[in-house]
Amino acid sequence: MNWWICLVAAIAYLMFVGWYFNWKGPLKGNEIDSFIKQLSMSQSPTDPVVLRKFLEEDDGKEFIMLNLVRFHDGKIEHPDTSEKMSGAKLIQDYFGPFSKALFKRGGHPVLMFRKKGGYIDSWNASADEGFHSIGTMRYRSRRDLMLLVSDPRFADSHKYKLAAIDGTISFPMQSFMSTYLKPKFWVPLLLILLVSLAQNASFFFELRK
Repeated sequence: MNWWICLVAAIAYLMFVGWYFNWKGPLKGNEIDSFIKQLSMSQSPTDPVVLRKFLEEDDGKEFIMLNLVRFHDGKIEHPDTSEKMSGAKLIQDYFGPFSKALFKRGGHPVLMFRKKGGYIDSWNASADEGFHSIGTMRYRSRRDLMLLVSDPRFADSHKYKLAAIDGTISFPMQSFMSTYLKPKFWVPLLLILLVSLAQNASFFFELRK
């Protein structure tokens, strides 16, 4: 057995664990106050009371953000180039930089859907909001969410989101059942498979010498 193969895999897994999981624990009171203050200065439409409650109930665990999005109808002008395009295309100018920053903080898209019809089964519900797409994003922690939304680097790109989207609803969730295999499960399984393949390949080349 080539131990260096196992060593490389172990280092890779430790790097993954360090990146993917929250090691700082739940938010502290002073952090919450600072984030709420930053949000109020940015004139965000988010209700600070709702947000504070969410932050104060932080359990330090990952969560999924559900985003329901309704784009403007027809073609709209790009804020920079005035080029006519759909809202779904324009939003990529915001989503591209945001997704990269999200990935650096252990987050990633989970599922993305396009709506294919109106309400099929509903009661005691408001009229169909006409959302066009549904997306879910994994956040490593509530701290990471707040660091992202308060990042000044997104101040300029936020205009693309506002220009593309006519209406949106977002709220956090935590799963209690899922058939989706999470990276914390499939990454170690993939590393074990790669180690096995590498060991077999190494053994095969040793026999050919």
